Amino acid sequence: MAKKPRKTWVYAPKKSPTEKVPDDLKAAVEVQASELVEKVLRPQHVQPPPKEPRFNYIIDLWSKWHGSYFYFGATYACPGPDAISSTFETKFARMEYLGGKEFAVAYLRHNDKWCVIYPSLTLDECLEAIGGGGPFEP
Repeated sequence: MAKKPRKTWVYAPKKSPTEKVPDDLKAAVEVQASELVEKVLRPQHVQPPPKEPRFNYIIDLWSKWHGSYFYFGATYACPGPDAISSTFETKFARMEYLGGKEFAVAYLRHNDKWCVIYPSLTLDECLEAIGGGGPFEP
């Protein structure tokens, strides 16, 4: 019969509290991000549905706040007869509020982990990076 492992105590430091995003900055981010989605991202990535769809395709792009994070995401259509759901959503870019007027920008990797590329950018620099493509493709 195998012995049970001994119980041990480990140090688990508390996470530092995140700074609350000011309401005026939240509104400015929402306005500029929706402009980026409408003028740059949607024309590039949302296409009419294929005539004979076999694979998932993007039907909408969106952005929203969740706590101190601002996410960009895509809604995909699943046209196959064996699809579990007719649509699904996935995030592809994230801006984390750092304080002041700075954000860290990350993209979602294939293993569902966020990878920070730019640790400290202004709002305009963040939106330019996300609109420029690269790893921030939906």
